[in-house]
Amino acid sequence: MINLSSFIAFHARRTPDRCALKFRGQHISYADFDHRIRRVAGFLVSRGIGADDVVAVLMKNSAAFLELVFATSHVGAVFLPINYRLSRDEVAYIVDNSGARLLIADEELAAITAGDVPIVLLNEAAQASATHLAPDAVAAPMHPRRPQDLMRLMYTSGTTDRPKGVMLSYENVYWKSADQTLVLGLNADTRLLVVGPLYHVGGLDLPGIAVLWHGGLLSIQRNFEPGPALAAIEAERLNAAWFAPVMTTALLTYPDRHRYDVCSLKWAIGGGEKTPEARIRAFSDFFKSARYIDAYGLTETVGGDTFMEAGREIEKIGSTGRAIAHVEIEIRDDRGDCLPPGEDGEICLRGPKVTRGYWKDPDKTATAFFGDWFRTGDVGHLDTDGFLYLTDRKKDIIISGGENIASSEVERVIYELPEVREVAVVGLTDEQWGEKPVAVVVLAEDAALDLPSLATHCRSRLASFKVPRELVIRDSLPRNPSGKVLKRVLRAELETMR
Repeated sequence: MINLSSFIAFHARRTPDRCALKFRGQHISYADFDHRIRRVAGFLVSRGIGADDVVAVLMKNSAAFLELVFATSHVGAVFLPINYRLSRDEVAYIVDNSGARLLIADEELAAITAGDVPIVLLNEAAQASATHLAPDAVAAPMHPRRPQDLMRLMYTSGTTDRPKGVMLSYENVYWKSADQTLVLGLNADTRLLVVGPLYHVGGLDLPGIAVLWHGGLLSIQRNFEPGPALAAIEAERLNAAWFAPVMTTALLTYPDRHRYDVCSLKWAIGGGEKTPEARIRAFSDFFKSARYIDAYGLTETVGGDTFMEAGREIEKIGSTGRAIAHVEIEIRDDRGDCLPPGEDGEICLRGPKVTRGYWKDPDKTATAFFGDWFRTGDVGHLDTDGFLYLTDRKKDIIISGGENIASSEVERVIYELPEVREVAVVGLTDEQWGEKPVAVVVLAEDAALDLPSLATHCRSRLASFKVPRELVIRDSLPRNPSGKVLKRVLRAELETMR
């Protein structure tokens, strides 16, 4: 059997007392986790859930979330995690489009639960363990699954379009776990801090599930806060983490960060956008025993398609690393022709961890592939050593006066200014130029910046047509859970203010 619960049962037999999960002071052993999975699986069966039924969850991070991930697999059903930051209408769309048979949600999220489906709410006790939902539930037997069977549906964050249901099979998840084992050296001693939302591949898969595969530990925090995250690293001697870019920035600017002993941390996976050199150096200055692993991946590939290699971070600054063992990368033009090293085009991926397509959407599935090569919608290039460099999303290219401007190139230059904490460059409509580049900046503490100073700096490093024509100062940038700036949202907000 290749159910997710099978390797939890394996560790429960071999090392029953070893800690699998930590959450709110609980130390949940593999034996206890296995017992909980079977009990929660029994609850699902009592609600009429069987093989291939879709079970949706609308939950923040908790032990119950992980129990439901594995219990859903245990009964052969399909797990559907939903972004709890969505609106009620967006939740309803996902629930109805997926054909979910059951929606399980935290009580605090009850206001956005929606859809034509039975709803079960979890109070605080049930967040600690979903067994509280049905204390008398009988443990359910494991349902056999095959590699090609659907394990999970994950709806895209909608950076460019209405959310699409990404179909992830057991084969996809197992291959990504195998490759992460090779790249990251995962083993039973891996102790992972989980602060990213578990409904997202960053929180659940980079490399969460793979750590449990090996009998390691997940230390789960319900929400990300820099102080508690640093305290957990110190107290629990955690040695691994995944941070969205906005989390990394929060940790490195947290006023009390030097109070904590973080020497146990050996690596942290970043990514989601091009990482500025200053952030990589600041990370190494604070986390002195750890390396920052820039990476690139998508929901459609269960995340983590490239990882930066140890010792090459500065030599290959700006790169997200090389492809993992069972992923191939090609750069292609709009016709699907392969481009040579150094030339920008659409990043295309092939391998056993790539989705077979989108739920109930054959048209979008067909347009997402060149043959068996998945079209990511991201623009970038490979160097002669095979290292990937991101340039932009195709829809984030600014066309001003007929010239293409890669917003990430302008952002890289603006990040050189010490006054800048975060920046996004977007194109807004302009009568003369078609579009004009606009810099949206979050300032560093007590800093000031005006357009002439910004323009002077950019003009010394960029062609004049790439220099921002407008500067907008904001307190924050809209981001999806993986840390990518939602430029579609930002553009819409700025256009309505004009």
